[in-house]
Amino acid sequence: MLKGIDPLLTPELLKILMEMGHDEALVLADANFSATSFAPGKPIIRLPGSSMLQVVRAVTALFPLAADVDHPVGFMGVSGQPTEYRSALQREVIEVINPELLPHQSVEHIERYAFYERTRTAHAVVLTGELQPFGNFILRKGVLGEDLRP
Repeated sequence: MLKGIDPLLTPELLKILMEMGHDEALVLADANFSATSFAPGKPIIRLPGSSMLQVVRAVTALFPLAADVDHPVGFMGVSGQPTEYRSALQREVIEVINPELLPHQSVEHIERYAFYERTRTAHAVVLTGELQPFGNFILRKGVLGEDLRP
């Protein structure tokens, strides 16, 4: 154990977060997500019993979001709902993410099958114990160093 690091951040997950480069994507997925089908060959970290909100808080405490894109975070849209629709879980996660965003940034709605395609190019997938369907998010990694904000 280390001081100041959420115990949800396992040694394997910390290694993956450290290895990721600028603009690489990390998928945070619900317990129903078919990670082995949509991310074959990619690292898959399993955090059963953890909620999406817990994992988002733990990861974003250490993970810089990309500052050079309009949408450093995306979520899987709920099938059969308009693009403006947000589930209760999605609203909660977006509320946690919003303080990390720059003024010109927002969280992006991603259609379900487009989300699967983006998962194929992600660096890794974290499978949470979240049982809320469509509780899937993609975070794009930024950089640390000189503040390049406008």
